Amino acid sequence: MSRNTIRKQIHLGAHFPGVNNTTVWADPASKSQIDFASFLHLARTAERGKFDFFFLAEGLRLREHRGRIHDLDVVGRPDTLTVLEALAGATTHLGLAGTINTTFNEPYELAKQFATLDHLSDGRAAWNLVTSSDAFTGENFRRGGYLDHSQRYVRAHEVVDAVRTLWDSWSDRSPVIDRAGGVFASDEAITPAEIHSTQFDITGRFEVPRSPQGHPVLLQAGDSDEGREFGAARADAIFSRHGTLEEGRAFYTDVKSRLAKYGRTHDDLKILPAATFVLGDSPEDAQERARHIRLQQVGPQTALAFLEQIWGKDLSSYDPDGPLPDVDPEDNVTITRGRVRHAKDPLAVARAWKAKADAENLSIRELVIETTARQQFVGTPQQVADEIDLYVQTDASDGFILVPHLTPGGLDDFVDQVVPLLQERGSFRADYETTTLRGHLGVADPHTVTEGVRAS
Repeated sequence: MSRNTIRKQIHLGAHFPGVNNTTVWADPASKSQIDFASFLHLARTAERGKFDFFFLAEGLRLREHRGRIHDLDVVGRPDTLTVLEALAGATTHLGLAGTINTTFNEPYELAKQFATLDHLSDGRAAWNLVTSSDAFTGENFRRGGYLDHSQRYVRAHEVVDAVRTLWDSWSDRSPVIDRAGGVFASDEAITPAEIHSTQFDITGRFEVPRSPQGHPVLLQAGDSDEGREFGAARADAIFSRHGTLEEGRAFYTDVKSRLAKYGRTHDDLKILPAATFVLGDSPEDAQERARHIRLQQVGPQTALAFLEQIWGKDLSSYDPDGPLPDVDPEDNVTITRGRVRHAKDPLAVARAWKAKADAENLSIRELVIETTARQQFVGTPQQVADEIDLYVQTDASDGFILVPHLTPGGLDDFVDQVVPLLQERGSFRADYETTTLRGHLGVADPHTVTEGVRAS
């Protein structure tokens, strides 16, 4: 592809972590996950790099491992929407995306909260929709544990339908504004909401005017067939976990092929896998840095904790730098609570892991490092720019949500060294051309998209 060819534009998000196995909180360069300065640093770095959005993950309960708080996790995270609202006043163009659960929140509250964020940010709000049927998490909510796993997407569909009905109940005609600046609207401009479904009975008038984007951008992260269908029907972008070029292309093709039945086009949905990166002065330097980081991410205690999730038992007597256990796993799904378990069939996974470890002569820690790695770009800035561009230009993704291993300064080098190379080749914006997140992503106003039938 020549330099004069119009290139597909790369979309980038900056991830501020909740709980994961990527962030190295013990590194001296890592800062607080509570101090607003950390959120502000990452957001302003992303905006300096002309990123599409800042992405804030959340957790709804402290994880426990073997009956105790998992002491490898950070705790005490502030409320997602409160942080994003504060960042709205400290940034001007950067999108602001937050993860909020559809299982344990009510449509009216969600509609009001995200419409408010969209107004406060002048059209930069996004909602990352996640589901949960986890009774352990549910114990923090009045609905604790009631929702059957099979019903999580039923409720999610009904939550999104209800929220959109509330958002759209205001006419797109401009409300009357008096001289003092107050907003007034005629009775005809606000349609009473009548929402009746298996989950909800809502009747009333929504009190927040239609927001600057029509409604906030909707992100979604489910990967099951049901999740893919939900994303094709409802989402503006999918936070994918498919990292390799081949897997990325297969996922991209599959989800995009589902759009037409919902009256949507190829460009109405963006596919954005999570990815990490390591930069070096040479390829060898980058690989050595990547190896050091992975050893930081998966220390001895972490390696055993991951293995215990599969084996379902206490493995503290084993050497993390030694061979895998020579015993079969137990079906103990509660050994780790508050995070998704690695497998539904632990015996099959254990056999596959043992075969891999035997074939490659891997210790417990080395195996966990191999099996828990997400998509990673490792190399010189030029190599990383080339590889990211390859994924996007060949339809393995529409961009990436970058997950730095250090918070909040881990994105700085990428913005300073990789972004200029992407801009030079014409694959990434030199400056913001729009003021809303929908404009950055190039996804349509929701009122111009033909509504399709709800996914089953």
